[in-house]
Formats: sequence, structure tokens, C-alpha cells
Amino acid sequence: MVAQHDEHRPWWRRRRASADAPAAGPEPSDDELHANVTRLLARELGVAEPAADHPRPVTPARIAAWMADNHFSYFVDNDGDLGGLWRGRLFYFFLFGESAEILQIRGQWHREIAIERLEEVLDLCNEWNADRIWPKAYVRVRDNGRVHVVSEVATDLEHGATDAQLSQLLFCGLSTGSMFFDAIDEKYPDPAGSVP
Repeated sequence: MVAQHDEHRPWWRRRRASADAPAAGPEPSDDELHANVTRLLARELGVAEPAADHPRPVTPARIAAWMADNHFSYFVDNDGDLGGLWRGRLFYFFLFGESAEILQIRGQWHREIAIERLEEVLDLCNEWNADRIWPKAYVRVRDNGRVHVVSEVATDLEHGATDAQLSQLLFCGLSTGSMFFDAIDEKYPDPAGSVP
């Protein structure tokens, strides 16, 4: 068996000095040990880069700024809720919770379905929800008996979000909602409001 010199081994496999070996010098101080460990970790793992952006609370103003930065049209309704159109579908952006920490992106399909199709639309929503994480799909029956199909992505942002995280969440809510509505469009070409 060929002996391997310690300097060619990874640091974690190097032999420890035996208790019989003479001491190499005075014991290092805590500060010196800390500096040695920091250098060792930097060499082995790389230097950590400081974050360019820190998580901040999500506000309607940040969502509106994101919409403006991405050249999306948006509005604020009479109730103060922020909404916009995405690929012809209406989406709202809500903040719920005691500290407005839960972001919800809720979309509504641009057409209504007849109440007689309720069971089959519920089955479609259940299939979607069983196969995918986003968006949550469900229906609402209005007072006039028409069925509205809804998508929803909700995220708890108790510790805030960076601009990049917020952008990803907003795109996720809009794009997955649109994918769901595209699937509904394929299943129910116009006129979807007619009785089967």
C-alpha cells in the first residue's frame, strides 16, 4: 500500500497530530481560530455574495410598480382592489391577513357557463387540482344561475419578498391561471353559455 502525503489529501482526511508530537507553538486565540475557519470555509465553499435585494413587505404600490415596469395595464376599482387584464382575462391582486402578508392572485375566466354544466365543470376543476399545484381552480355560482370559473394562487409572505421573488409569484399566478383558462377554452368553445 502506497502512503499518501497529508498535503495531497483533502483537509478533512488529513491525519491529526498525535498527542506525543511536540507542540508547534502557542495555542491560537479565539479570534485567530475564527479567522482560520473563515479562510478555510471560503477556500472550500467559495465566498458568499451579499444579497442585492432584501425581502420587503408586499404592498399594492409594489404590485402596481411591477405591472407598470412590465407594461401591463391595471386599474384600482371602487373597493380599492388592484386588478388588470392578462390575455383577455380579468385578474385581481389581493393582500389578506392581519398584516396583509398573504398575496392572492385571483383570475376569472372571461365567459360564463350554464348552470346545467356545473357538475362537469366541477369535475374539470377537480382534475386540474389533483394534477397540478397551481392555480387552485374552482367555480362560483352567481345569483343569476350562471357559473363563473376562477383560478387562484395564494402565497404567505410573512417575511416579505424581494423584487425578483415578487415578480416570480405574480408571473406564476398570471401564467398558470391563463393555462387553466386555456384548458377551459378548449373544453368549452363558444357558445359556452348554451345548455348541453
